[in-house]
Amino acid sequence: MISVTEKAKDRIMNLRQEEGKGSDHNIRVSVKGGGCSGLMYDLGFDDKINPADQVFEDKGIKILVDKKSLLYLIGTTLDFSDGLNGKGFQFINPNASRTCGCGESFSV
Repeated sequence: MISVTEKAKDRIMNLRQEEGKGSDHNIRVSVKGGGCSGLMYDLGFDDKINPADQVFEDKGIKILVDKKSLLYLIGTTLDFSDGLNGKGFQFINPNASRTCGCGESFSV
């Protein structure tokens, strides 16, 4: 399962409205090779649910994850920070053994 915090939910809802996306646009989270730690998170809106996708819903937000990425993301919480140390979405991933300073890449 992948969950979202209240702050992340609010930011997703605001972004969806700002970008003119309807409620049929869900959040797609995936993992790709790259970054300074080896793996990178990828986050975006998607209006298509693929047959192999795993679909999670938390706080009214549907999250789509492909099977390969799910192995790295089980138990992850998506948060949003707008504090002094940076602004943006953050992944709290219990599977990551190491993360980079910016939090956009990790290794297991």
